[in-house]
Amino acid sequence: MKTLFHHFTYFFLFGISTVLVAQDFSAFEYRTIGPLRGGRVTTVTGTPNEPGTFYLGASGAGVWKTDDYGTTWNNVSDGFFKTPSIGAIEVAINDPNIVYVGTGSDGLRSNIIGGKGVYKSIDGGKTWNHIGLEHAGQIGAVEIDPTNSNIVWVAAIGNAFKANEERGIYKTTDGGVTWQKMLHISNTTGFADLELLPGNPNIVYAAAWKAQRTPWTIISGGEQNEGGIYKSVNGGKDWTKLEKGLPKGLIGKIDLAVSAVDSSILYAVIEAPGDKGGVYKSVDQGNSFVQTSDNKGLVNRPFYYTNIELDPTNPDIVYSNANPLLKSTDGGKSWTMMAVPHGDNHDIWLNPNNPDLLIQCNDGGANVSHNGGKTWSSQFNQPTAEIYQVAVDDQYPYWVYGAQQDNTTIAIPSSAPSATGPQGTQIMINVGGCETGPSIPKPGNHNIVYNNCKGRFSVYNKITGVDREYSIGASNIYGHNPKDLKYRFQRVAPVHVSPHDPDVVYMGSQFLHKTRNDGVIWETISPDLTAFENDKQVISGSPITRDITGEEYYSTLYAIRESKIKKGLIWTGSNDGVVSVTQDGGLTWSNVTPKKMPKGGRVESIEPSQFDPATAYMALDRHLLGDTTPYFYKTEDFGKSWELLSTTTNGIPMDHIAKVLREDPVTKGLLYAGTEYGMFVSLNDGKEWKNFQQNLPITPITDIILHRGDLVLSTMGRGFWILDNITSLRNSAISNLNDTPVLFAPDNTIRYRVPRRSKDFPNYPDTGVLIDYYLPKEFANEVKLEVLNADRQIVASIVSDSTKAMTTKEEVENMALSMTFSYFDNKLETKKGINRFHWNMRQKGAWDKRESRRYKNGPMVPPGDYIVRLTVGTEEYEQPFKIMVDPRMAKEGIDDTIISEHLNFENKVLQLLTNVRKFQSNLESEIKKSKGDKKENLEKILKEIKNDEGAYPQQMLAAQTAYLSYIVGDADKIIGKDMKERYLELVAALEKLEKEANL
Repeated sequence: MKTLFHHFTYFFLFGISTVLVAQDFSAFEYRTIGPLRGGRVTTVTGTPNEPGTFYLGASGAGVWKTDDYGTTWNNVSDGFFKTPSIGAIEVAINDPNIVYVGTGSDGLRSNIIGGKGVYKSIDGGKTWNHIGLEHAGQIGAVEIDPTNSNIVWVAAIGNAFKANEERGIYKTTDGGVTWQKMLHISNTTGFADLELLPGNPNIVYAAAWKAQRTPWTIISGGEQNEGGIYKSVNGGKDWTKLEKGLPKGLIGKIDLAVSAVDSSILYAVIEAPGDKGGVYKSVDQGNSFVQTSDNKGLVNRPFYYTNIELDPTNPDIVYSNANPLLKSTDGGKSWTMMAVPHGDNHDIWLNPNNPDLLIQCNDGGANVSHNGGKTWSSQFNQPTAEIYQVAVDDQYPYWVYGAQQDNTTIAIPSSAPSATGPQGTQIMINVGGCETGPSIPKPGNHNIVYNNCKGRFSVYNKITGVDREYSIGASNIYGHNPKDLKYRFQRVAPVHVSPHDPDVVYMGSQFLHKTRNDGVIWETISPDLTAFENDKQVISGSPITRDITGEEYYSTLYAIRESKIKKGLIWTGSNDGVVSVTQDGGLTWSNVTPKKMPKGGRVESIEPSQFDPATAYMALDRHLLGDTTPYFYKTEDFGKSWELLSTTTNGIPMDHIAKVLREDPVTKGLLYAGTEYGMFVSLNDGKEWKNFQQNLPITPITDIILHRGDLVLSTMGRGFWILDNITSLRNSAISNLNDTPVLFAPDNTIRYRVPRRSKDFPNYPDTGVLIDYYLPKEFANEVKLEVLNADRQIVASIVSDSTKAMTTKEEVENMALSMTFSYFDNKLETKKGINRFHWNMRQKGAWDKRESRRYKNGPMVPPGDYIVRLTVGTEEYEQPFKIMVDPRMAKEGIDDTIISEHLNFENKVLQLLTNVRKFQSNLESEIKKSKGDKKENLEKILKEIKNDEGAYPQQMLAAQTAYLSYIVGDADKIIGKDMKERYLELVAALEKLEKEANL
């Protein structure tokens, strides 16, 4: 897969201290581990004149483009868009380079990400400009006038969580330089769709929709004056409401489709009460309508779906995107299901020149079909997964766990899980539970995984593949009025394993529950720890469509954490804004909600300090109440008082909704904050925040874990990301960088063997020591890094002088070994600021006649104590570190002694290989200078060393020695008797030939 990520950095300057602004974290880069499985896509489109080119717009992953019919997808919005939420994409019919994107997806889920206006590209998505409507909220449709690509229409649904005047229909006639609001109903009614009449773009249809989301319900629809279909015949100057044949009472979300071959035909799929909902058809440009179908599948969860589209060559062929995807061939009267790779369908586009070529999208990604939907392209080429939380296990290397929205739970390796497995192959397993999570491996036994699935607890066994459910209350809570439930669970109900006893697991309803035996017996150890306001306990979905999936259950626990340093000290946070604490394992509880904190928000995370039991950190999210202010808090007295850590001036923008706040487990005062639009770090306990986005795409950070020196993230749209080795952030020197170079102490590094890297996804990193250093200014050629062993012998030296270390990369296929070797020579960075160098722990390899390969790909140094030395000009700086044996190898009995003996023998073989190659090179040089019998004799000797040309030649001395080097160096092991004997045979063979050559 060729996945393109634009690398970029956003900086937010808020008048914070000079030292903090001067810090540059660009040397630290995140890497994605996937999964390479598509997430929710809400809009798609294609380009008629470039049939292989399509775009997808995801709900949390931005805009992606394919130019090979969906075989590969590349992100084109990273670095340009302020939000990853996409509502509509439109390509100009007369110029495929012109693309308009309306941000803010139209499926108003509780975790929907806000829109940030409209973007335009004039180079096919290579670059973008923001062209306005910043506060329009979610955008339901964008339409380009086919006669003039500077004339563009936008249907703005509005802010999903509060009333706003920016709802309405907008039009630009100058390509987005200016916008005019052409139609507005109220601050609670926006527009879900609009259509231009083919052949006459001055005739416009618009679908009004009253919609708003709250934490406890979804409002979709209203009275007649709050919705319906409007028409303009003069380019939006005047509007008429279409009424004949349409529902007379309550009316909700509407989507429209106009026939491209018969402009008199207009379809509408309409949310309305009872059998009034369904598909309506007009054959007179909307003057009158007739209901063709009241099939319930057409208006299934209308706030989330509701999309209708026509075959561009036949107005009787109609498609309805909902759950399921439905198709009609008789003008909307009867419908059949279409099979697609995933459920929950949102959009479809058909090529007007060939309607069998189409793209369709759903909660599993986007998929292209060449045959009208009989077969589809893969969704396993889009790293756009929405992940709710992150957990890690104690394997080596560790695996990362989470739950993917509308898919399965996931366990995925953080780096190459074996020494020989192929790179470029996605390794991912389902570990029970379902899409909501969390999914938490049991400490000490990663084969056991604790799960939540929409409020249902289960225990998964990786060995047997059995998922045993032990739900609290053993009752299906779907569809209930929450006030009638014995136990109220959010669909993402929290599960937490005690840090003091891996057999103790907590789970939250409105109460805190505890089990000691994997859910066989649950005990309730708290009273109701929520606000429980009666007026919020309602049947969700009004005034037309009932919708109760668990997202809307208000007054439930949302975060649980037990202190790692004090057993029985447990903090909880609810999704209606209550923070509680017990210091005696649940016998007594205190409501410690911050007194000045606005009420009703969702406690996204709570973090007991790992240094002081009285200290805890909390993230509160109020965006579902229309408040995007980030609320991060800290207490130092068990919650009696709280300090707000996110002010208007200390670094986090005021629209970056709080998602998660974590404390570093090693360095007190080092905090990590995840928000709706990215990452932040504080080096001084939240007094000041620094943008820590680096190359991370803009997407919500849903969870953060610090594990073995790594920063591990889950995101709502781009899967899992890891920043390897944040050890330097833990060093106090990073807060006081000045005119003196700094060499940060490298973290201890496990000596993993990993497969050769590939260009495919995921491309796991090579094993290596990450060495960070700070330079107060740019240095041209005065910087050197050296690695010394415990005896202070230099084992590696890297210089910055470009005349001494040219950056080279060459991949060479060695057919005799069926391997592909990569040779690298890294030039040391010398730029001002923090730099990072990856030392691959390799010693000198064998000599090669070609300089670019000479002494490359040597064996890894053995485990032990090492020193890194940084030389800047005449000054030297040193830091110690350790290289540690792979714990899996240690369990096998491969200890330091065996590794040392193996390495000594491997170096002997490499020296022999060097001697053979140099002898061959000398022979070849001498042959060029020789004549007669001498030349003939040397050529005969050369044949004993060098393989003949052609396919499958006999392997001669040089190749045989290289083969021995390969099988010796492929793994840490006890050297076999045959290897030792073969080495002696090869030594003797070389000595014989050297003697015969007499050079």
